[in-house]
Amino acid sequence: MDRDYRTPLAWAAMNGHMEIVKLLLARSDVAADMPDKNHRTPLALAAEKGHEGVVRLLLGRKHVNPDMPDIVDRTPLSWAAEKGHGGVVKVLLEQQDVKPEGHDIWGQRPLLFAAREGHEGVVRQLLEWKNIDPNRKGCFCSSTPPLMAAIRRPPPVVQLQVLLTQWGVDPDMVDNLGRTPLSWAAEKGRAGVVKMLLKREDVSPDTAGHDGRTPLLWASRNKREGAGVVKILLQREDVDPDTADCCGHTALSWAAQCGREGVVTMLLEREDINPDKADTKYGRTPLSLAAWKGHEGVVKMLLEREGVNAEAIDPNGRTALSLAHSHRHEGVTKLLLNRKAFAIGPADCKATPELPPPQPPGSQCPSGQAQRSQLLQEPITSIFLPHPPSG
Repeated sequence: MDRDYRTPLAWAAMNGHMEIVKLLLARSDVAADMPDKNHRTPLALAAEKGHEGVVRLLLGRKHVNPDMPDIVDRTPLSWAAEKGHGGVVKVLLEQQDVKPEGHDIWGQRPLLFAAREGHEGVVRQLLEWKNIDPNRKGCFCSSTPPLMAAIRRPPPVVQLQVLLTQWGVDPDMVDNLGRTPLSWAAEKGRAGVVKMLLKREDVSPDTAGHDGRTPLLWASRNKREGAGVVKILLQREDVDPDTADCCGHTALSWAAQCGREGVVTMLLEREDINPDKADTKYGRTPLSLAAWKGHEGVVKMLLEREGVNAEAIDPNGRTALSLAHSHRHEGVTKLLLNRKAFAIGPADCKATPELPPPQPPGSQCPSGQAQRSQLLQEPITSIFLPHPPSG
């Protein structure tokens, strides 16, 4: 036995050494079911590695438990299903003591592992077995129904179609986060899956999760494939393009903050959105969010849109200009300085390395035009140079 409490039998089983396993099992002083420090037995180790012959040998022993849970309650079937070892899964399912719906401490079942890893053959094996519910959720937020898991770890769309059509999987089920399969597909930018789900009459395209985010809001954040999904969703009349999440962020807010120019373009072309809607958490508009993150292209698009107030001041007294300026986004600062006028919020009058010093007691904050003139007279690069050390 080594420091991990693994016996020679455990090592032989894990590495698939059939002859050594036979020799060891023939001895009366060898425990065939001895667990290691993680409570994993030789059977569990062989099942994970897909050594079907070794698994059969071990199951032939009288005192070997075919469903022994390890330290996190994962069984040999769970490990074999996750790794896609169909032969081992079949052998284990034939054992009377194996519970195919058994779950680990996070509520994850063998079917979920197989679906998440895209093992279509194992998914079919498990679904064909009696008493397996394909819509069952786990016990915790980290565990989702198999369809959600399959969408989050992209298998072929055909496999998802099989899940939906042949096995009675609910295409609009809600997981422990309040999210639907469409929500996950939209976040991952899986346009093919989104199209497949939206063709069904039993799928709601605008369901919000516990955080208030709809599929459109999730898609608007996606870096690579989000624009394609957003375009699909905006073609639906039953999708609200201006809905907001629990923090008041709309699809435009998220797209602006994340710098998704293609999504911003599509949203600004619509008349049924408010391009200047402030969130409820910090009171920042899409323009402020884009300026804060330094997305010059998005800022330019928003400034050209009618209805966008470039002088909006949030509850903390910050403007789009001050946010861009304080985060040293030179290009955005230039765009905003070239506006005819801008407002100066209360926070902009505070003494900071990037902003003008405070005014004498009793004086008023300078007008936006005066402030603009002062900044324009200074070389823009000097605004971003660190102040020399005092003394």
